[in-house]
Amino acid sequence: MDSARHDSRFDGSVPQLYEQYMVPLIFEPYAAVLAARVVARAPTRVLEVAAGTGVLTRRLARDLPAHVSIVATDLHRPMLDQAAATGTPRPVEWAQADAQHLPFPDATFDLVVCQFGVMFFPDRARAFAEARRVLRPGGQLLFSVWDRLERNEFAHEVQQAMNDVFPEDPPQFMARVPHGYHDLAIIARDLAGGGFEREPEFVTVSESSHADSPRWPAVAFCQGTPLRGEIEARGPGCLVEATDAATAALTRRFGPGPLQGWMQAVLVSATR
Repeated sequence: MDSARHDSRFDGSVPQLYEQYMVPLIFEPYAAVLAARVVARAPTRVLEVAAGTGVLTRRLARDLPAHVSIVATDLHRPMLDQAAATGTPRPVEWAQADAQHLPFPDATFDLVVCQFGVMFFPDRARAFAEARRVLRPGGQLLFSVWDRLERNEFAHEVQQAMNDVFPEDPPQFMARVPHGYHDLAIIARDLAGGGFEREPEFVTVSESSHADSPRWPAVAFCQGTPLRGEIEARGPGCLVEATDAATAALTRRFGPGPLQGWMQAVLVSATR
């Protein structure tokens, strides 16, 4: 993930919990979808921004031919450290970098890819301009964003639990950030602001998310994402209370487990 400056949202135990819980819960299915689109474009040099703990990086390293160069970046060193520790099927280049200030020369890559990271960029048009700058003529920017919160069942139930636990001031991270950038007109506007003159392509993709028990997504969202910081800021013991409330809400909605919930994202393609 990236932002204009480093902060503590992805420090501490969050990278480990993110990799252990969030990645298999919601990110792996879309990594397969996005990687397939990258492979279909037959690039020779790929840049991944906001790589997080490397779920898409690992898939790209597995699916792309060995001669294809992969550079994976993230602003947050703890996330990159977790990605490197998990490892990839073949060597990739890891680099700490801000997507809004990429440390690469112009026209360096055939393809820039980002899985569920652009929602975190404070200035998305600038980040898109940087992606365009490092792309070769005819190169493509591919990225994914989550659809609105109500179309992602596990995340929506967790948010409803936060509303119940903190009725006067519920944490709004889920709605504000990961599910706050789904308006296609705004995305198209930001891409144009970044210099992409051609109309972008939008493809909506629905997938199912699976968990052995309701506790799994409760811990994933409450403790393995920046939602954790907003919960902990509300006082001692709030993290346990919120996680328990999310577990109870998911149990009421889906039963004791195993459980399945629908999720929906939009894949975006823009050509330089």
